[in-house]
Amino acid sequence: MTERSHEELLARISSEYYLENRSKVEIGATYEISRFQVARLLTEAFEKGIVEIKVHFPSRVSAADIRRIESTLGIGEVIVAETTGDVIQARGILAKAAAVEISRQAPAGGTIGISWSRTLDVASRLVRELPRCDIVQLAGALPTEGESNPLELIQRLGHVSGGLTWPLWAPLVVEDPTTAAGLRRQPEIAEALAKADSLDLAVVAIGAWKSGTSTIWDRADAEVRQAAVEAGAVGECSGRLLDAKGVAVESGLDEQIIAVTIKQLQRTPKVVAVAQGEARAEAVLAVAKAGFVTTLIIDTPLAQALTDLIDEEKNQ
Repeated sequence: MTERSHEELLARISSEYYLENRSKVEIGATYEISRFQVARLLTEAFEKGIVEIKVHFPSRVSAADIRRIESTLGIGEVIVAETTGDVIQARGILAKAAAVEISRQAPAGGTIGISWSRTLDVASRLVRELPRCDIVQLAGALPTEGESNPLELIQRLGHVSGGLTWPLWAPLVVEDPTTAAGLRRQPEIAEALAKADSLDLAVVAIGAWKSGTSTIWDRADAEVRQAAVEAGAVGECSGRLLDAKGVAVESGLDEQIIAVTIKQLQRTPKVVAVAQGEARAEAVLAVAKAGFVTTLIIDTPLAQALTDLIDEEKNQ
């Protein structure tokens, strides 16, 4: 085994242990090694700097700030995950918070709809218990780095819940509206999209409409992207664009998307939304104004940025 492949093994095992909450016994069975060998590899990962231990001191975001965000945004519950370190570490902490809420709010005998994002993908691996319920894929697939994909995400949750799964056998972004319309008429796809009309709980991620903060920015044609910007798009949720007032942005891109609609989310009784990073503050405000988020999970930098935006809007 080369040094690089050995370090990749250390990183994978560390990620599974620290971020996915897998036990040493479970990891050992996967890699056909003993739990004692797993322990030694975890120690080696720490010594080589692959794993960093950080102590989290009390947040600069106070309980009063959180209540103010809830009140201003009109969201029933805002959960601030105490995050430090790099993006991947922060994502793992946010994912843990999302996994807890998915388990807590899952409706027995009901239906959960979930979109794909890197954070929600990790969260799906951390969910250990669900009541029996059906799982619906809310957005089509996107090419991603690594092995994760939306189909595996709902299959994982379906396995935990023991309910039916409703996969969306289509890409999230289709090259032209005619092809997208044809795909939506396919029975399996039409059935999955129709299930989004009767969700008990939806779980989604919020992106900003700019490079590096949206799952679909790079998939959209440059002209379509710019047209959406000119139409006022600032936020993105499951491929659907919103302006600063929380109104859905009508653009050519909307006709190329195969995913849950804003109106369907607005009819859903409970919607958990996850967002990471201060760059998404304006997008979170936009999605909040659309009125469908009931629980918002954010990291510390985003919470601080939101309080700053709220203060700015108040002083205008």
